[in-house]
Amino acid sequence: MIILFEFWGFIFISIVGTILHFAYDWSNHDKYISLLSSVNESIWEHMKLVVFPSLIWLLIEVPFIGNNPNFLTAKCISLIVMVLVIPTLFYLFKYIFKKNILIVDILIFYVAVGLGQYLSYLFLGINDLPYIFNYFSVLIMIGIYGYFLIATIIPGKGEIYVDPNTKKKGIEGHRYLNK
Repeated sequence: MIILFEFWGFIFISIVGTILHFAYDWSNHDKYISLLSSVNESIWEHMKLVVFPSLIWLLIEVPFIGNNPNFLTAKCISLIVMVLVIPTLFYLFKYIFKKNILIVDILIFYVAVGLGQYLSYLFLGINDLPYIFNYFSVLIMIGIYGYFLIATIIPGKGEIYVDPNTKKKGIEGHRYLNK
């Protein structure tokens, strides 16, 4: 049963993440939508496409498999892996090919989601981890979700926040402001 939830999680996160890629434009640049969706083409904004759909999926799963003693740890590991795989693979392929390849960028998103969901499945199936892991997992996830909300408004200083087209960060990097 757990494998089905993680498979449907892959589908859900993939679809909702893809929709969120366009939601800011579709919402006529609504400031509240900007907190959850990508507002430019930076790597950071593409990482955000897995963060909030995975939170929604976590909440959907709670009534069904939330009683698994490793549930919160599995969801935290899944989130961390998805968030780290996207920039790692992006910069790896950019280093190898010396340019962005759209289909590779899209596939990276789906690979990150798939790997995150697979690791969640594995952690849900192992022997009970110490309960303290769940407490740390909750704190880590709150920190991740919180930072992703803040960094849309106040982006960091690194290249990861810069839109490659406009060379700007956050909402200021959105193309409609740079026409």
